[in-house]
Amino acid sequence: MLIRRIERFLREFDMPATKFGRLATHDPRFVLDLRNGRMPRSGTERRVDGFMAEWRARMEEPRHAG
Repeated sequence: MLIRRIERFLREFDMPATKFGRLATHDPRFVLDLRNGRMPRSGTERRVDGFMAEWRARMEEPRHAG
C-alpha cells in the first residue's frame, strides 16, 4: 500500500509530510489526503515510488571530497 511505503520513507529520512508532497507530487496535502483515504492514480503511484527510489539512491551515494 502506497501510504505505508510513504510513512516508512518519512520516518527513514525524517521528512515532513508536506515537504514530501511538494517534492514528489507538487502537492503539499498529498500525504494528508492519502491518510484520509485518497486513492492515487496508478501513474501517480509510480511517480511517487520513483521519487522515493531516486531519493534513497542519492542519499546512499558516497560523498567525495574535492
